[in-house]
Amino acid sequence: MDMNGEERIGAPRAVVWQALNDPEVLKACIPGCQSLEMSSPTELAATVKIRIGPVSASFTGNVLLSNLNPPESYTISGEGKGGIAGFAKGGADVHLVDEGAETLLQYTVKAEIGGKLAQLGARLIDSTSKKLAQQFFADFNARVSAMAAAG
Repeated sequence: MDMNGEERIGAPRAVVWQALNDPEVLKACIPGCQSLEMSSPTELAATVKIRIGPVSASFTGNVLLSNLNPPESYTISGEGKGGIAGFAKGGADVHLVDEGAETLLQYTVKAEIGGKLAQLGARLIDSTSKKLAQQFFADFNARVSAMAAAG
């Protein structure tokens, strides 16, 4: 599953960049995120619980920040294991464009799953993956815009 999108965020690029690297902000915005902890400046350990159709699974795994080009772009990628439900892996290339007092956040998401989850059908998986990605970026936008407005 591949998806592109963008969010116009009411905050300067430096504020958006800082939030993209803040585990507390990311944890609050990742749908179903139970825990997210930094293990190094570019690695995080995560636990996420999601539901895809009739299958609910808790995934544990690692998140890696790479291709760092502050405060303009990076790649965030992760892989998680969900026991008998299978595995999920994917990532997003994130690019920030400075537009005065606002920032245009552009993203390209790629996701792949295997195991029991893969048997649910491509259409259900694609629609759920897109919904989760859109929810993350919309929640991130709302949170960062509110932080910037609060000063």
